[in-house]
Amino acid sequence: MANCIAFLIATIPFLFYLNELFPNAAIWESSFFVYQSRYYENINVFTWVLLGKLIPLLLFLIWFFTCKHWWYMVIMVPIALYTFQLLSIVVEDSDMIDYKDIYVLIPITGIILMLNYIIRNKLFDIINGVDLSELTTLSKTHKRTWWNKLR
Repeated sequence: MANCIAFLIATIPFLFYLNELFPNAAIWESSFFVYQSRYYENINVFTWVLLGKLIPLLLFLIWFFTCKHWWYMVIMVPIALYTFQLLSIVVEDSDMIDYKDIYVLIPITGIILMLNYIIRNKLFDIINGVDLSELTTLSKTHKRTWWNKLR
């Protein structure tokens, strides 16, 4: 598995120039399909923009699935951003141009950041050995001894 990931990362520069294989025309006819680029008016430009979003998304996904740190959930924010940018590129080139991705991205980002904050607090308590139940029992016994000294 690690060899596949290393090979994929090593081929990323070659994947970025994959758009040179596509024609410099608005219509691409092959034996399987006919594709017409409407928004970009050039299939080469469309694939260049598409690969410009797909390659960082791929690298962020590799980073997310191989990260061992507690803050790995924060990587979901750029993953969501690149996913919606990728979807908007595909949607812009089709008939549905009016797609508001920011309204979907804000709740996803908020949920991810809240989960990350909760996980961070739990890990901080575990690392520092803080147990709230012990703190409440200590404060009760401390108050009793202080009150008994006053009597």
